[in-house]
Amino acid sequence: MPRMPKVTARQWSIFILVLSNVIWGSTFPLIKTSLGTLSPSVLVMARFVVAAIALLPVVGMRLRPVSLAVAPVGPSSHLSKGLILDGIGVSVLMFSAVLTQAIGLETAPANRAAFITSLNVILVPIFARLLGRKISIRVAIAAGLALAGVGLLSWEGGALGVGDLWVLLCAACWAVYILRMERIVQRYSATALTTVQVMAIALLSLLWAAPHIASQTAALIVSAAVVLYLGLFATALTTWTQASAQRHLSATEAAILYTLEPVFASLFAFWWLGERWGLRGWLGGGVILAATLLSQLRPRT
Repeated sequence: MPRMPKVTARQWSIFILVLSNVIWGSTFPLIKTSLGTLSPSVLVMARFVVAAIALLPVVGMRLRPVSLAVAPVGPSSHLSKGLILDGIGVSVLMFSAVLTQAIGLETAPANRAAFITSLNVILVPIFARLLGRKISIRVAIAAGLALAGVGLLSWEGGALGVGDLWVLLCAACWAVYILRMERIVQRYSATALTTVQVMAIALLSLLWAAPHIASQTAALIVSAAVVLYLGLFATALTTWTQASAQRHLSATEAAILYTLEPVFASLFAFWWLGERWGLRGWLGGGVILAATLLSQLRPRT
């Protein structure tokens, strides 16, 4: 029997990032429905608290105080000062992105918000260039194509409002987060970094939502299934997949893969909410897929 080709770390990273986009895409109709009864602050708090509770066993099993006598070799799963500081640093960036997007979605149309959020595909190489990093022409073209595809898929007319500016700030936070993750993912295990991030964001979101929790307890109980899905899959799992995948992909490549999110979001909206794609939607989805494939092509040697 012919032997099955071995899956490389890079191919596995691409697969789990695409899977993450499927999960994130499925959350759009869920969040849109839940915001009818829950405030953004309470919904964000609930999903991160659920994720933190799910990761609690990791704290005892995988995170151990590091021995100062022996420096860890390779990605560390020890609870060191560096892990805590780096984890909290990226947690602030992720929390800022989630917070600003939630505030923006209160007034900005969902389609436009998806388009603006996906501007991180352009902001990542721009920020990287400002930091002195070189960007290949292939990746730059792919980023431009991805931006055009998201625009075709999601753009709705009308003047920009305050909500759009909040979502633009969200895109900037995600771009900085992706770049920062590229720097630190080689130092720590994905599980350790994910655990510190989720725990820190759970605490931040609790502070944000504290004034509203008591009045929305009943609504939280009604939305328990949605909150569990968002916490376990759309938060705990996907935060881990991000940390794992960016060990083998550049920040710019990861940002381009993230543009698949609005494609899957549109598909789930079609299945669950009855929304339809027109010619522009199908064309935009095709352009995004083409950009994603282009970003992963390797130059011939």
